[in-house]
Amino acid sequence: MPFYDVVQQHFSTDDLKALDQSLDALEKALETKKQNLTPEERKRYGSINEVNKLFVNKVYDFSQSQPSACSPDVDWNEFTSDYQDRSILETRLARLRSLMEIMENAKILHDFDNFQNALVDYSFTQYKKDTDESGFVTKYNALRQFFPRAGGTGAAPEAKA
Repeated sequence: MPFYDVVQQHFSTDDLKALDQSLDALEKALETKKQNLTPEERKRYGSINEVNKLFVNKVYDFSQSQPSACSPDVDWNEFTSDYQDRSILETRLARLRSLMEIMENAKILHDFDNFQNALVDYSFTQYKKDTDESGFVTKYNALRQFFPRAGGTGAAPEAKA
């Protein structure tokens, strides 16, 4: 029986299939919208800050409520399309960030479980090696490389909760 099992919800084959199908559909939906920017272009075009977003929103509001007061030099159909796409992408990005956080949190817990149980197994291997049981010296030598000797003890690091 494992000593550490913080998370016990695991992916079924159906879960993985549904997740991969959803990611495939998302990639396909975004395929024609893909823009590969160089680091210089990302810096050049950047992201507008919150104050500038408010400015764009106010200009958009005026374009909707008082179109006669808007500059004839602006393609207002394109401006509106850009504005709507920006809003669409912003809401979807928020949803994706939320999903990423869910996945990252689950991964952290699975990593923790694996590491804690690996430490338990390493301690067991040390014990069995010291009893001269066959096969454990090789395993111990393969695993001990991951633990720098602290004070010459060669002991595994303390498990952190």
